[in-house]
Amino acid sequence: MSRPIVHFAHANSFPAGTYRVFFDHLKKHYDVQALAMHAHDPAYPVSNGWAALAQELCDTLAARYAEPVILAGHSMGGMLCLMAARARPDLVRCVILLDSPVVAGWRAFLLRVAKRIGVDNKFSPARFSEKRRNVWPDAEAAYAHFASKPMFAVWPPEVLRDYIEHGLAPHRDGVTLRFRRETETAVYRTLPHDLGSLAHHGFPVPVGFIGGEHSVECRQAGLGATRRLVGRHFAQVPGGHLFPMESPAVAANAVHAMIKSLIRS
Repeated sequence: MSRPIVHFAHANSFPAGTYRVFFDHLKKHYDVQALAMHAHDPAYPVSNGWAALAQELCDTLAARYAEPVILAGHSMGGMLCLMAARARPDLVRCVILLDSPVVAGWRAFLLRVAKRIGVDNKFSPARFSEKRRNVWPDAEAAYAHFASKPMFAVWPPEVLRDYIEHGLAPHRDGVTLRFRRETETAVYRTLPHDLGSLAHHGFPVPVGFIGGEHSVECRQAGLGATRRLVGRHFAQVPGGHLFPMESPAVAANAVHAMIKSLIRS
């Protein structure tokens, strides 16, 4: 008997290969698939509101699968999953958002105004990504660089090794980030500000949310709109915004439990 398909969409700047350990745990129950890297196909350019990025996901689902699949996405990937499921519910069984809170209300209004007057980078990770170091003499130097950062230091070493393997590309001066720094910044600066409307209308497929208990991103975005959207399908696990990398087994178990709950509903 074939296993259900989970199609996963990664977070901004973390190619799908970064999640290998998390995927390996999920593969006990599911056929796990993913697009290797979003936001880098010129046919689907990064633009305000991410319409083309959502279309890329829709086109990927339509081309790859003969039946609806389970969509799961982390951060940016979760938002893309929501947008794709709204546009093409015929392709989707359910959606699991991993630390992808829905920005709504006054926060969405401020985001819209900030983008309009060009100061949004002062209030988003874009202010860091646009200056992020992106060239190292070799992969070991890059590993040492990231391992010294508090955000990455809590990752299991094998997860950080996967990020180095899948997140770097050759450069004339050594290695560089495969997910281009300019693209990462552009994604942050074009964040959709109208997803709050999804919480006020019936969503065409079941949606669940799993967040990190200590996620700064969830605290900043607020969780009211997300709770209205997902109802009882809301869970939190130990960790921060990057909990799928920090605790892959815990994250995979939470996703498995959420999928079972959503498919029963």
